[in-house]
Amino acid sequence: ASGKGHVVLARHIRNTRLNAAATCMAQGALTGSPGARAYYDNLRDQKKSHTQALRAVANRLVGILHGCLTHRTLYNEHTAWHHRTNLAA
Repeated sequence: ASGKGHVVLARHIRNTRLNAAATCMAQGALTGSPGARAYYDNLRDQKKSHTQALRAVANRLVGILHGCLTHRTLYNEHTAWHHRTNLAA
């Protein structure tokens, strides 16, 4: 071995402020959004931890925000979560 090889196994970089904001947004959505709450409860029923479920809700909310900005539409609870609430029922 010449010593010139370098392997990076895992690298996790994130914007900590954006992560904190998304987490706060997800926590608030649990009380204000029935769809987000149903999604969270579904993840918890699948034995996901609170942190994993909250992260998934935050990721979904960021995706919804991206879609709203891309299509220049306002947020609509029914449009954002109707497929999730139908699965939970």
